[in-house]
Amino acid sequence: MSILQLRKNDGRQFPGAGSRGRIVLFLALWLAAVAPLFSASAKAVQGSEQTAQTQPGKAATPLSQLVKEAEQNNPQILAARRGWQAATQVPSQVATLPDPEVTIQHMSAGTPLPFDGFNTVEMTFLGFGVSQSIPYPGKLRLRGEIARRKADTFRQQADAVRRAVIQQVKTAYFRLGYVQSTLSILDQDEQLLDQVEKIAEARYRVGQGNQQDVLKAQLEKTKLLRDTTQYHQQMESLQAQLKQLLNRPQDSAGIATEKLTETPLPYSSDDLLAAVRAGNPEVGAQHEMVQDQSLQVELARKDFYPDFNVQYMYEHTGTGFPERYSLSFGVKIPIYRSRRQRPELAQAAEQLNSARRAYEAQVQQTYFEVRDQYLVADSDSKVLRIYREGLIPQATATFHAGLAAYQSAQQDFQTLLDSFLDVFNLDVEYWRTLAEHETALARLEQLTGIQIP
Repeated sequence: MSILQLRKNDGRQFPGAGSRGRIVLFLALWLAAVAPLFSASAKAVQGSEQTAQTQPGKAATPLSQLVKEAEQNNPQILAARRGWQAATQVPSQVATLPDPEVTIQHMSAGTPLPFDGFNTVEMTFLGFGVSQSIPYPGKLRLRGEIARRKADTFRQQADAVRRAVIQQVKTAYFRLGYVQSTLSILDQDEQLLDQVEKIAEARYRVGQGNQQDVLKAQLEKTKLLRDTTQYHQQMESLQAQLKQLLNRPQDSAGIATEKLTETPLPYSSDDLLAAVRAGNPEVGAQHEMVQDQSLQVELARKDFYPDFNVQYMYEHTGTGFPERYSLSFGVKIPIYRSRRQRPELAQAAEQLNSARRAYEAQVQQTYFEVRDQYLVADSDSKVLRIYREGLIPQATATFHAGLAAYQSAQQDFQTLLDSFLDVFNLDVEYWRTLAEHETALARLEQLTGIQIP
């Protein structure tokens, strides 16, 4: 109804506009407006626990299904997994002896022509030989073990990438669930506000209200429209993020979440901290690097010892001359120790110390994040209980009481509007806190490797 229509249809223009006429008209309008209002308000009160998560016409997608899809299709996970598989092919390469070298040799005497004097000069021959380099005992084993440690590091890093992507999927999913819940609340509260506006109009028509009440109700409806637009933008951004993580086309169908519910945390802070060293892949990768550097130090010590070379040669001579055979044994002597082996050992020792410090730093950083996320989850759980058992029921009761008081002209419209907004804001805050609680649990799973049922 426009402002002009309200001005034309105030209480003084109706037939029988005396007090009895106004009362009769007000009761008729009140009955038409209040019945659906109480039904809508009851639905809004239950919205904090029963709001539908799915969009119309879309089936809800379980989070576990999206996690499985991300593990199979996410490019980051696949790239990290391929890198690890490539690293597993290295140990056998570096732990194997160098390829033998085959030699063909010809020697002539008197002239440079091939085979000149082959049957007349004893020094002329055609030789076939093979040589093999042999590293000092233990070097090949160490190189193979170092490569296996590096492959284990790649495995831990691949697991860290997988967990990070899964945590991003869960965070986006919970955030999307919060946004979809909020849009449902906005839709319900818009209907509820329509009914409040009708009551304000009814009171204005019979002269018991004022035009400002109607305008305030219309202003709040416009604000709800603004909020709806902003939340739709957030929802589209989250849909795009999920599709990117799942490696889906951006023009594919949207994702509807299941109803968010609070997941209890059955572990104490000490239980979670105890799982860090064994269950966190980034900590595990740092530990593998420590082991790798320890082997590098041992290999650097081995480089102080010589490597060897064995060569066998068969020499075929001309008719009338005996065949010749030779076996040689060479030693590669590390005589430049002060310029090569000692700096190499010092470098390996410093890298080992650096890896140890990095490992402890990673452990402490992970301890902090676990403790921080545990406090967030524990605090959010307590706040959610306060919302369910205190704030939302109290705000709802206040709104109902204010509605009755406004209808009987014992309370102004602004107070009623404030109580309505309290119910709306608390509903939205409840779902946001629930999404943050579930996100904290997902982060704890990523940090500790513990699966929270």
